[in-house]
Amino acid sequence: MWASRPWHFYGRFHPHGMKQDQQFEIFLVATPGLEGPLCAEARACGFKAKTVPGGVEMKGGWPDVWRANLELRGAGKVYARIDSFHVKNLGQLERRAKTVPWRQVLRKAMPFRVEATCKSSKVYHSGAAEERIAQAITEQVDAVPDENADVCIKVRIENNICTVAVDTSGELLHKRGHKQAVAKAPMRETMASLFLRQCGFDGTQTVLDPMCGSGTFVIEAAETASALMPGRARRFAFEKLKGFDDVAWRAMREAHVASKPAVRFYGSDIDAGAIRMSRENAERAGVADITSFQEMDVADITPPEGAAPGIVIINPPYGDRIGNRANLKLLYRTMGDALLKRFSGWRVGLVTNEEQLAQATGLPFSLTAEPVLHGGLRIVLYRTGPLP
Repeated sequence: MWASRPWHFYGRFHPHGMKQDQQFEIFLVATPGLEGPLCAEARACGFKAKTVPGGVEMKGGWPDVWRANLELRGAGKVYARIDSFHVKNLGQLERRAKTVPWRQVLRKAMPFRVEATCKSSKVYHSGAAEERIAQAITEQVDAVPDENADVCIKVRIENNICTVAVDTSGELLHKRGHKQAVAKAPMRETMASLFLRQCGFDGTQTVLDPMCGSGTFVIEAAETASALMPGRARRFAFEKLKGFDDVAWRAMREAHVASKPAVRFYGSDIDAGAIRMSRENAERAGVADITSFQEMDVADITPPEGAAPGIVIINPPYGDRIGNRANLKLLYRTMGDALLKRFSGWRVGLVTNEEQLAQATGLPFSLTAEPVLHGGLRIVLYRTGPLP
């Protein structure tokens, strides 16, 4: 999603391509319902950010675009806006599109694609809008339209305002580059990182996931605590844009130094295949030495030996996702009983789509986060304070 209103433009693009000190608007795409936690993360990373519907806006330059892609764990995409204008018909769109500074961003003969959305506007045919934009780019830059191109121009026409941006990320940012093995009904890393943030995780607490699946929560926690950048092992679309400074980008990546956390991170699951996948993913992520995964029924979970009370975070089966609905309440009750019996002082975060299932645990949930859209469902993070 994009912001539901036009962005304000803070600077002009340099005639020879990317100029690192120019200022423009950057848009971070958020999972609906997680705009607030993403904004908090961006601010914690030093960005001057504000929430808008669908994401987070901030002012910056190209190094900020690179850094956002490299460092932010919760963003789905990073867009760089290059123009915005009124448009009331396709002819006007065609003429105005020819004045967009495509040469300052796109390389000659570079493959590109256009994705347009239209809402509450006189220009309502997204396909026709895409054709006009693509034609303008081809004429100005002699670039090549290709539906499989890595570089994507995002066009949003809403209330007769056309906003043009470049998708600087390429593949969705939850694709860190190390999670090759995936369990059933996986959670995206971007969502997991923001749920951990909402649980108060700052890298100093032990984290345990007793239904770990492919290890997403555990690995995200371990990477955060180790100061391992989420984008360290992948490529980005901005590397193909005109004027990209590979030397500066390499220096930015190499400036980050990993650290050894004082705590460990734990996952368990009743499925032996899930444990195998978690271990393989942790190895590829470089956190195998600070993570532990064990095959175990949720009824048998116990606090890790020697660990101070930390955070238990769980994404269990729920009604419209996986599992036999008739047995779900029993599963939740069993899980809650084990936590209440053995995890005094620990805080719990539970993700589910039904309040009744959360209540079935018997856990003293006192904090309820905003609903989040996930796979067509409205899921909620339920949180406790320290358990008695």
